[in-house]
Amino acid sequence: MITAPLSLRDVTIRYPREGQDDLTIIENLSFDVDAGRMHCLAGRSGSGKTSILKATAGLVRPTSGSVFWSGSDLATQSDDAVTKFRRRHVGYLDQGGVLISGLTTLENVLLPAVPDRETRALGRKARDLLNRLGVGERLRSKPEQLSGGERQRVALARALLFDPGVLVVDEPTASLDRRSADGVIALLRSIADAGTAVIVSAHDQNLIDAADTRTVMA
Repeated sequence: MITAPLSLRDVTIRYPREGQDDLTIIENLSFDVDAGRMHCLAGRSGSGKTSILKATAGLVRPTSGSVFWSGSDLATQSDDAVTKFRRRHVGYLDQGGVLISGLTTLENVLLPAVPDRETRALGRKARDLLNRLGVGERLRSKPEQLSGGERQRVALARALLFDPGVLVVDEPTASLDRRSADGVIALLRSIADAGTAVIVSAHDQNLIDAADTRTVMA
């Protein structure tokens, strides 16, 4: 019986190519991420790290194999059910730290709360997250007024808004200076230590070393 918050079993991801054989990105990959642990996908660019992260977050369906959230196989769930569960229980941060142009920093962080109209109740928490990430003074700034590193940290705050049981983060320190990167690593480590299952991809050796377990992508 699978009990870990996040489990992959024999996951294969292939993409079709016109006039050619399918492109195999990942083949028969399995691992678990337990509560309170941080798992790192390490490897060269193009090795499939982002594809695996998107599969773990329910954003893409693997060609074969299974992704389990707390023992529930995503393949048995409708797209709508996966979306609803992800919004509440899985935090996802892509490498670009994508924010919505025209919205302030605070509004971007509160976006996941909008469908349930919980923005007022979560406002204090959003401000606290932004302060912890060193961008608390940028509440009213628009994305175009932020540096790449600041946008990344705002997007991380958004991913953490609902205290997800699983946090999926793609290259969280890639665009940060060393001091900011170390702050993000310390925060991710503290999130894992508090009981969240954290999975990250990284080139940053400091982040790789901070993980409890690792999968090296060929």
